[in-house]
Amino acid sequence: MPDGAIGTPIRRREDQRFLTGTGQYVDDVNRPGQTYAWMVRSSVAHAVIKRVDTSKAEAAPGVVKILTGADWAADEVGGLPCGWQVIGKNEVPMHEPPHPALVADKVRHVGDNLAIVIAETKAQARDAAELIEIDLEELPAVVSMADAAADGAALVHDDVPNNLCYDWEIGVKEDADAVFAKADHITTLELVNNRLVANPIEPRAALAEYDAAGDHYTLYTTSQNPHVIRLLMGAFVLSIPEHKLRIVAPDVGGGFGAKIYHYAEEAILTWASKKVRRPIKWTADRSDSFMTDAQGRDHVTKGELALDKDGTFLGLRVQTNANMGGYLSTFAPAIPTYLYATLLAGLYKTPVIYCNVKAYFTNTVPVDAYRGAGRPEACYLIERLVEQAARETGIDKTEIRRKNFIAVAEMPYQTPVALEYDSGDFIKNLEDGLKATDYDGFAARRAESEARGKLRGIGIANCIEQSAGGPPEWAQIRFDPSGMVTLIMGTHNHGQGHETIFRQMLADLLGLEFEQVRLLQGDTDVVMAGTGTFGSRSSGVGGASIQAASNKIIDKCKLVVSHYLEAAVEDIEFGDGTFTVAGTDKTMSLMEAAKNAQSFMTAPPGFEVGLDEWAAWSPPAPTFPNGCHVAEVEIDPDTGTTEIVRYCMVDDVGTVINPLLLAGQVHGGAVQGIGQIMCENMVWDDESGQMVSGSFMDYTMPRADDCPSFEMAENEVPSPTNPMGIKGAGEAGCVGAMPAVMNAVVDALATRGIRTFDMPASPNRIWHALHAPGSQQAAE
Repeated sequence: MPDGAIGTPIRRREDQRFLTGTGQYVDDVNRPGQTYAWMVRSSVAHAVIKRVDTSKAEAAPGVVKILTGADWAADEVGGLPCGWQVIGKNEVPMHEPPHPALVADKVRHVGDNLAIVIAETKAQARDAAELIEIDLEELPAVVSMADAAADGAALVHDDVPNNLCYDWEIGVKEDADAVFAKADHITTLELVNNRLVANPIEPRAALAEYDAAGDHYTLYTTSQNPHVIRLLMGAFVLSIPEHKLRIVAPDVGGGFGAKIYHYAEEAILTWASKKVRRPIKWTADRSDSFMTDAQGRDHVTKGELALDKDGTFLGLRVQTNANMGGYLSTFAPAIPTYLYATLLAGLYKTPVIYCNVKAYFTNTVPVDAYRGAGRPEACYLIERLVEQAARETGIDKTEIRRKNFIAVAEMPYQTPVALEYDSGDFIKNLEDGLKATDYDGFAARRAESEARGKLRGIGIANCIEQSAGGPPEWAQIRFDPSGMVTLIMGTHNHGQGHETIFRQMLADLLGLEFEQVRLLQGDTDVVMAGTGTFGSRSSGVGGASIQAASNKIIDKCKLVVSHYLEAAVEDIEFGDGTFTVAGTDKTMSLMEAAKNAQSFMTAPPGFEVGLDEWAAWSPPAPTFPNGCHVAEVEIDPDTGTTEIVRYCMVDDVGTVINPLLLAGQVHGGAVQGIGQIMCENMVWDDESGQMVSGSFMDYTMPRADDCPSFEMAENEVPSPTNPMGIKGAGEAGCVGAMPAVMNAVVDALATRGIRTFDMPASPNRIWHALHAPGSQQAAE
């Protein structure tokens, strides 16, 4: 296998510049004449704006300009758009209230934008912001969905009754009710999927510049999908034609979904740059991130699983309330509906499924996709229910899964909630996971822990998600006269390793040396089109577009080779970077053919000079990465501390391009899942709507010593709906980790009579559950 071939575990090439401090993030970009912005934000969750007096601030040293919501409204620019519409029951459309980038009348969460201060330095902008006099008439705030739905509750938006954004369903309720009426056993769980803050290492940042000569705007921004930002901001907010708007996303230090969306600061800076005729830079601090980055999860769910006397699944009923926050973020309505409820079949042949989702507005930060985006929430619910059903019926937790798994022979499998699974060997995933963790020896390990006064539990999660679907992706391949090959991609790298894996793909497909390939991305003036990076789609959809463009390169080169080797085009074969005339020893390398194609003096007669091809590939259907995660924990009842003593994952992500990068992606996803289960939790004050855990002093992030040494294996079942067999891996670890770890925690707590437990499983909460009077009850 040559260096760089598909399947080779080569190291990430981009790490060299990151480790040596030569990466370029938005905050590293500076433009001549640059100014600095400070955003003035609401300090209360819900209030009518009575007055914003900027007179003192405008006289402060270094101030260039101050703009408020009144200025935004006066220019009649648009609000931030929601990119996904949901139609509820009885064909009732969702409520989509306006979302102004700068608010002029009413604030709806702590952090809502009131003004932008532009000054010569960041310190001057911040100092001037403190001089702005703001008069807010505070209103009652609703934080929890129960409070938002209550009769007489304060309305986040005056024209949205009961704060209900939509009431949506999938499946037929009457069919589910009929199945439950004849069930021999019903397992019921009420679960909270708590709210999270993404907290990438690099906070959001933006730098906007207006060119008066060309009436052209450039925005540097921390984005996972610059072309989508250009579309949303240009067409829906500022009415700027695409050819007059350039979006550049340079190096981006983590995203996890939070950098998908079009944010207010991007529009405000772009709009303001024309007014001041100078570039404006804004970089968030961590408090900004907590107050304004779209957050994740925040579901309250009641799930019911119906079984017959033998443990066969008969039906599933789900009622989920989803928090939207104060406004609708770009893709927020889709997360608890099409990306969540459609995965509620899990890996099982449950014949009838009904789910009702009610989404509510509250006076909190908007909620949108966070790593996994609905799929972890679905898997968490299903696998918690299955584990509890096994405990209640006395059926071994592995046997109840085997009995209900979708078999390989049943693929492709149409679920009752819209999706058709393409491939997978779910039983093998389970068997490999059990063998790797010595499942049969768990009883002895539990006894040994008990002898030391510890509680030991083992948890299983069989997971599935959909990925690599949706819109098309673009790839362009350009052979340069210097002998280098430039690959231009519409996706965007923010930690996944695209500069390695895409170059690896192209090198393998065309038989090139890895170092011959360079990657360009993230600039809408360079990249003709792109959908961006989210939903584990880059290697699958982007990789297929690379393959399609590579095939065009090969076909074009065959015209050159046939001319020089005096053979028919149909007799030319290609492999390992070399063209061969079938049945002869006549050959020509790809690079030699490319060189001949570059000049009119060497190109064949009538040949279009140059070697530059592009392709766009649209997935016919999503793929379905799946796997089995097994976690083993030990709890100290005296302190409530939980240690994950063993963690094994068996994943089917289809064709593996680079095992080293795959391990990094799956490990990282698993750590984020562990973080939610063990420590992360966004807490609000119920009365004021203030953030209680609004900084790293109070919001606990997972550390290295919170995580185990992961054991990982692959069960490669290539996807038949992807030309390279790729399924996607970016979110698989997070999907499996949450239920695996919590099932292990509950398994340990069950020895003390605790039936269920809601995340986070922090030491304090576990200790109180174990030592509270009547600890037979579920921990609150």
